[in-house]
Amino acid sequence: MSALPERAVRSADAASAPVLKLVQPPLVSFTGVQKSFDGTALVVRDLDLEIRRGEFLSLLGPSGSGKTTTLMMLAGFETPTEGEICLAGVPITRTPPHKRNFGMVFQNYALFPHMTVEQNVAYPLTVRGLSRDDQKKKVARALEMVRLGPLGARYPAQLSGGQQQRVALARALVFEPQLVLMDEPLGALDKQLREHMQLELKELHRQLGLTFVYVTHDQSEALTMSDRVAVFNDGAIQQVDRVERLYEAPANRFVAGFVGDSTRLEGVVTAVTDAGCTVGLPSGARVTGVNVNAAQTGDRVTCGIRPERVELTGVLNQANTFEATVADVIYFGDHLRLRCTIPQQEDAMVKLPLGRHDAPAIGDTVFLYAAEEYLRVYR
Repeated sequence: MSALPERAVRSADAASAPVLKLVQPPLVSFTGVQKSFDGTALVVRDLDLEIRRGEFLSLLGPSGSGKTTTLMMLAGFETPTEGEICLAGVPITRTPPHKRNFGMVFQNYALFPHMTVEQNVAYPLTVRGLSRDDQKKKVARALEMVRLGPLGARYPAQLSGGQQQRVALARALVFEPQLVLMDEPLGALDKQLREHMQLELKELHRQLGLTFVYVTHDQSEALTMSDRVAVFNDGAIQQVDRVERLYEAPANRFVAGFVGDSTRLEGVVTAVTDAGCTVGLPSGARVTGVNVNAAQTGDRVTCGIRPERVELTGVLNQANTFEATVADVIYFGDHLRLRCTIPQQEDAMVKLPLGRHDAPAIGDTVFLYAAEEYLRVYR
């Protein structure tokens, strides 16, 4: 299947003549895709998504948000109720899974227990009718990629969970797919091994240059490995963005609350400017922040700021400062975390680096400063 030609886009700056920049079309596009299993409730709704060639894209969201159904439609195991899925510009909505040439890795690995590691990895090549010599070469290369070369004669039951996961990955890569789909493949591993495998997957993606689409409900996993993340909730994408943008500039309340920790302040908008808006808190304090969703004067809003962006200050009358009481001091290894109570608000979390000599104690009154550029206001 051949890719569509690159699009030519004209750009110019003040110092040079107009030039043509080549923009690659997406490898995969979802257009107006919807999915219902009962003909009434939509599990996926109004899905428009482009997946770029060579990127690591994670589909992140809570259980029932539509992320796995989206992956299954891309794999061909589910058919959209409405809309179209295209691969390199060619519709594949009704193309059966075995003709899509996608690698697939599941959480339970789906290895054949009666086959050796080599036989498991060779299985996709066998069904494609490759010769034994070609199979042997490709299997050896795939096992070498996942650092399992010496274990080819073992059976799955003789391997650890991490090794079985590598076998499943080698089987997905052995026939050189143009797209690798992964449905929570690290979910069955313990925390330390899961974090190790995240780094291995990221490095393998970098080396191979393939397109990875990865489903997870683990926000740290998505942020660690991905180039971009699509955040799902209630069957719809809430935001799709680079990981740093997703964390630093959430598009709405859900993303701000689901991706990373966030200190939340409830209040009412008292003034709106081009630069942002000012919010009155129940305590009487006022804070100014970025007006994300065009809140208007009088709107009840939620202000969100990351715990590492909250600062301790000794001055209460400083702008964007509010009073709190330290309820708990928690040691996290690489930082201290303060849990602070604020009247008529949820507890506020503050991250402090280790080694600070002025770290407060439980019961202390503190003044917290939330810089305007980091405080985001959502209606």
